[in-house]
Amino acid sequence: MLNPTPSEQLVDRKGRPYFLWDCDMSLDAFERALEDPDAEVRTYFIGKLMRQAKPDDVFRFVSVATIRQLWPRIERYLGQSREFWSWLLQMWDKQGRVWR
Repeated sequence: MLNPTPSEQLVDRKGRPYFLWDCDMSLDAFERALEDPDAEVRTYFIGKLMRQAKPDDVFRFVSVATIRQLWPRIERYLGQSREFWSWLLQMWDKQGRVWR
C-alpha cells in the first residue's frame, strides 16, 4: 500500500517539489520534463525523482512499467539509491507481479 505525500505538502510556497531541493523548478516544469521527447531528458529527471523523492511519491509521476523500460538509462542517475531500486524490482519479480 502506497502512502504518497499529500498534495499540499508536495511543493513549497514557490511551487517547487520537495525532491527538487537542488534546483529551481516548478512541479509543472518537472512534469513536462518527464514527458520530454528526448529520452535522455526524461531518464535524467526520472532518475532524479527516484534518487531524491520518497519511493511512494515516485509512482505518482512514473509507472513501474516505464521504470523497467528505461532502467538501463535510469540506473546511472540513481547514485546510492540504485541498490534499493534494483532490490525492489527484483522482489516484485520474485512475487510474480505484473506492473503496467
